[in-house]
Amino acid sequence: MNHISAGIAFTGSGSAAPAATLDNATLSQRVETSDEWIHSRTGMRDRRIAGPQETLAELAALAGERALAMAGITAVELDLIVLATSTPDDLFGSAVSVQHALGATRAVAFDLTAACSGFVFGMATAAQFLRTGTYRNCLLLGADVLSRWVDWDDRRTCVLFGDGAGAVVMQAVEPARDRLLGFELRSDGTLNHTLNLGFVGEAQPLAGDLTYASGSYRSISMNGREVYRFAVERVPEVISKALFRSQLLPEQLDWLLLHQANQRIMDAVAARLKLAPEQVISNIPRYGNTSAASIPLALDEYVRTGKVTPGHAIAAAGFGAGLTWGAAIFRWGP
Repeated sequence: MNHISAGIAFTGSGSAAPAATLDNATLSQRVETSDEWIHSRTGMRDRRIAGPQETLAELAALAGERALAMAGITAVELDLIVLATSTPDDLFGSAVSVQHALGATRAVAFDLTAACSGFVFGMATAAQFLRTGTYRNCLLLGADVLSRWVDWDDRRTCVLFGDGAGAVVMQAVEPARDRLLGFELRSDGTLNHTLNLGFVGEAQPLAGDLTYASGSYRSISMNGREVYRFAVERVPEVISKALFRSQLLPEQLDWLLLHQANQRIMDAVAARLKLAPEQVISNIPRYGNTSAASIPLALDEYVRTGKVTPGHAIAAAGFGAGLTWGAAIFRWGP
């Protein structure tokens, strides 16, 4: 990243998840499956499920509060809030609800939708505002409540998804201290049919010869085999391109932080990059696939347990519906 007016530091992380846990054994009472079947294919044992009264904005705000506390700044000091989500409480967006809940009265807030790639896309988006000097303090959030949109009688998808939120504070610093080393983002709409959550409507009369579509969004639809093949092929490639932009080699990485979609995908990507299994950040057994929340949720766990420390080089990569995929290379810390 040459000729930048400001560098970027990562100064705080936070996460939040619903209290209620749905384990594999309990899920097998709903659909024909088993703990062994789910865990051997995905690495998952539990997932968190938001109750009817819990909102995405509440989860995101709690994660944000914890990130701000670690960063040592107040909500009033925020200039920008970016909420990566595909499941807002309000179809018009939930970032402003988070802004209100936090009391971030000076911050502009908006939603960003890129499904499971959302947090990485959000990091790249927020970085542009910070690098140009437009803003100095940003709260980047990834949050999803996918339990609202799962067909709980479809065992191909219902075993995968859970709810949660994660956050990172990004702050502008002098260029010499820049921690965001490079990124690469990609999209391919020809593969949209392999993973989507589409609107289905029926024609209704309006006036005269005019009609309109009345309906709702259907449940998550996914071709797991195709998504797996796509991820194993494309994710190592996009990480390699981001590493090239960062002028780093894979062996210089401390951690591989992938979207927590499937443990087998994470292991396969690590093998492609010749990284050791112990370098793969994973909390998938406890949370499942939380979409845009999965990367910051896992990162926060490793930061708070002291595994990720300031200066560690991390390759983060998201991939999912769209299809979209992207990677960012950064060093944790101020």
